[in-house]
Amino acid sequence: MEIVDLLTQDAVVPSLKVTSKKQALQDLARRAATVTGLHERAIFDVLMERERLGTTGVGNGIAIPHGKLNSLDRLHGLFARLEKPIDFDSIDEQPVDLIFLLLAPESAGADHLKALARVSRLLRDKSVCEKLRGTDGGESLYALLTESAASRAA
Repeated sequence: MEIVDLLTQDAVVPSLKVTSKKQALQDLARRAATVTGLHERAIFDVLMERERLGTTGVGNGIAIPHGKLNSLDRLHGLFARLEKPIDFDSIDEQPVDLIFLLLAPESAGADHLKALARVSRLLRDKSVCEKLRGTDGGESLYALLTESAASRAA
């Protein structure tokens, strides 16, 4: 499972303007609805339900909100770099400025976990995060997100 399998270029948001975790999840749900063809409210509800179980703010300015929806036929990702960091109730209590949203079919099982692990591995790499924070434009962000695995494997 590679990032390129999850993410399309139109699912990269180079400068998301939000002021709260709820607003970020609402905006991302709206954008994910466009990418997946699902209803925005269904996506938002799944994301909020997951956040009630425990924060998806994993630390170091990164959040990986995720959820499963019956009507999906495959895994979908959406990446956003926030214009200004926001409080995300992260485990390290630091504000978040990089969000990778992951949506999976209800039946995804191991694939969902593999995708979460892949995204987590990518965003744990400090040099990748520095580049993501220092790059302008959706195309450049998409290239960084999708090429990093190939270049590290070489």
